[in-house]
Amino acid sequence: MRGFRGLVLGIAMSIGAIAGARAQAVEIEYWQYVFDARIKAMNELIKRFEAANPGIKVKHTTFPYADYQTKIAAAVPAGQGPDVVQLYYGWLDNFVGAKFIQPLPRDAFPHDVIEKEFYPIVQTMKRDGEYYGLPTAVRTLALFYNKKLFQEAGLDPNKPPQTLDEYLEAAKKTVKRDAAGNMLSAGAVIDMPGQDLHWWREVLLRQMGGKPYSDDNKTVAYDSEAGAKALNWYADLQRVHKVGQAGFMDEGQAAFRAGRAAMTVDGSFRLGAFGGIKNFEWGVAELPASADGKRSNFASYWVNAITAKPTGAKLEAAKKFMAFTTSPEAMQVWLDMVGELPARKAAAETQANLAHPIYGPFLKALNYSQATIFVDELAQRQVGLDMANRVFIQNQDAKASLAEAAKAEQAILDRFYKK
Repeated sequence: MRGFRGLVLGIAMSIGAIAGARAQAVEIEYWQYVFDARIKAMNELIKRFEAANPGIKVKHTTFPYADYQTKIAAAVPAGQGPDVVQLYYGWLDNFVGAKFIQPLPRDAFPHDVIEKEFYPIVQTMKRDGEYYGLPTAVRTLALFYNKKLFQEAGLDPNKPPQTLDEYLEAAKKTVKRDAAGNMLSAGAVIDMPGQDLHWWREVLLRQMGGKPYSDDNKTVAYDSEAGAKALNWYADLQRVHKVGQAGFMDEGQAAFRAGRAAMTVDGSFRLGAFGGIKNFEWGVAELPASADGKRSNFASYWVNAITAKPTGAKLEAAKKFMAFTTSPEAMQVWLDMVGELPARKAAAETQANLAHPIYGPFLKALNYSQATIFVDELAQRQVGLDMANRVFIQNQDAKASLAEAAKAEQAILDRFYKK
């Protein structure tokens, strides 16, 4: 009987110990916006992280993109919401200014390691000597093209355009209209709400001799002859050459997905979505160079950051989770499932990745990409969209529209830098 009682007592103590361990498990909450490939990738990362860290649970919460910033702004000041949050790099100043996020603890994220192993564009995450977030992946733009539509137009499906002149000629040959002139299939996507605003600001503008902002980022510089030349070249795709149409099928990526656009400028984050379409033959190339061979690109990224909410054990758990999401293992998962490029150079620039027909063009672009610093990304983006709409919808002169845009955006920059 004594042996039996001892066995029962031992089992009871073991159960109690297990229950106690479970009770001590730390739960942290992670937020990101709704994007199917990202959600699936993060679920996989959470599964791996929890397996390696049985004392930590991660609650994964998502919101539609349109509501995302509003939800964060309401939750964090109230001490609710995420412990680790995904945010667009261009939102950083607003998030830091509102004290929604805290500097990354140096014990877990040494600055010398960040600056040695990550692409230099992560420097835009640094304010007053502190890093506030780190990306799992980075992304650039590339030219996506429909091989079937190229072949139907008599173009070599394995030779995408290399220059802006070749791009225009390919667009002219692949556009399709009915007898009444209605567009059936675009030769080139025109989509400022998509990635074309970045294409104009960080690529076309620079290729034509201009730049978007002063070196200290405090002054708008695109209100120039180069700015007008770049905007006219872009607008003439619709106005003169009629190879595309703003608003065709609502979204440029939707037209391309449906096989009704021969070319579109888009980001590496589209790889997962386009790759899942059956019987859809498409290719990727570096963005077309200017006539004198000049190339440029726009690099952007989403980062994970630790909010102002966690302290103590939750902060330690958040640090571990952040470190895992920026590890080479996590970056490979993100590349495979989302298509975005690893943020650590060694993880990205493998021989296999550089030679890859899809990843290669994006990776090459990282060597000449610009990561624009935004002080209020949504407001600055709206200025650009309004600028394009005045040209496309109101037929306003490009120089006049640029002048209005520059005035509006300069006011945004002045308000921020005077704080």
